[in-house]
Amino acid sequence: MSHPTPAAAPGPASWDQHPEPLAVGSAPRPEYGSGSLADLLPTLAAGMGVPGMTAAITELTPADRNCVFLVDGLGWEQLRAHPEDAPYLTSLLAGSRGGTGRPITAGYPATTATSLASVGTGLPPGAHGLPGYTVRDPATGELMNQLRWQPWTAPHVWQPYPTVFQLAEKAGAHVAQVSSPAFQNTPLTKIALSGGAFHGRLTGEERMDVAAAQLAAGDRSLVYTYYSELDGAGHRYGVDSDTWRGQLMHVDRLVQRLAEQLPPCTALYVTADHGMIDVPFDDEHRIDFDADWELRAGVALLGGEGRARHVYAVPGAESDVLTCWREVLGEQFWVASRDEAIAAGWFGPAVDERVYARIGDVVAAARDDVLIIASEREPKESAMVGNHGSMTPAEQLVPLLEVRS
Repeated sequence: MSHPTPAAAPGPASWDQHPEPLAVGSAPRPEYGSGSLADLLPTLAAGMGVPGMTAAITELTPADRNCVFLVDGLGWEQLRAHPEDAPYLTSLLAGSRGGTGRPITAGYPATTATSLASVGTGLPPGAHGLPGYTVRDPATGELMNQLRWQPWTAPHVWQPYPTVFQLAEKAGAHVAQVSSPAFQNTPLTKIALSGGAFHGRLTGEERMDVAAAQLAAGDRSLVYTYYSELDGAGHRYGVDSDTWRGQLMHVDRLVQRLAEQLPPCTALYVTADHGMIDVPFDDEHRIDFDADWELRAGVALLGGEGRARHVYAVPGAESDVLTCWREVLGEQFWVASRDEAIAAGWFGPAVDERVYARIGDVVAAARDDVLIIASEREPKESAMVGNHGSMTPAEQLVPLLEVRS
């Protein structure tokens, strides 16, 4: 059983609209099915002749060898705001998304675990089943952190679909992942990115060199590589800090290093799992759930993250919690019931039955520069400078930069 949603997607102008009050349908829904992260690998695999794949991002031209370099936290708006720190990446902006000069969308929520699962499976969150940073496990009633996979649950029960990498390997393509050795055996890697050989390398430079070699190792190749440190700098210091800028400079050099080594008939795509926004440290911009009796009333579990909350109500209190959250936050957040968020297409065109109860009874997505922190239960997350998760352009839009050989 699935829960279908309307097929129509909003036009580009909707990214800049700020209607009042914040109706659920006014949130700028990701471009599932035509221009989201979930559409990237199926499009590339279809061009390589992998059965069952659909070229949903129609602007892209097929290539025999394809490389996806995902830079954690490299949002479209942040990249465009720092041309002097990333001259090579900036030179590729006009050719983003197959020469249209446009970004693609991450998907909701715009967060790493959700986005990596969307990339690897080629499915939106409502299907692959990782619809947030932390969500309730219906089998246990506990919150599950889907990035750290805590508490542990059987990975392939939680996400049962094959990855595009596995399907490409089965179709005879040479498939490889090049990333930090720390990620090789994580449950998230197993359910989102498995397929082909894993090549663990510590430095970014090593990853670029190995990725180029792996591309050349087959007549048809699909290679994925990843860099996380830009995201870490943004969370800790902010997206306009010297540390973040230094990381962006390093990413710029890494991309150029890989581009200069591409074997013939290769398309390199540089993208990201989300953008990021800095949120000021004051009570106006950081609303503390742990100190707000109104927001806590009737709430059994608080999931998600500061800009993309899943709220699980005490049985029978769902309607009251929705009403309260709308009254308190409705001018700054899109606040929806579970069924309203599904019907609006936030999690994709359909939500699998096994995923349905993982989504909050109430879903709150920030429009303004605000957070719902939880200073006692989430002290580390509550202290972050840079944040992400919602559907604003700064978080949702990611590049799809292209280099061809």
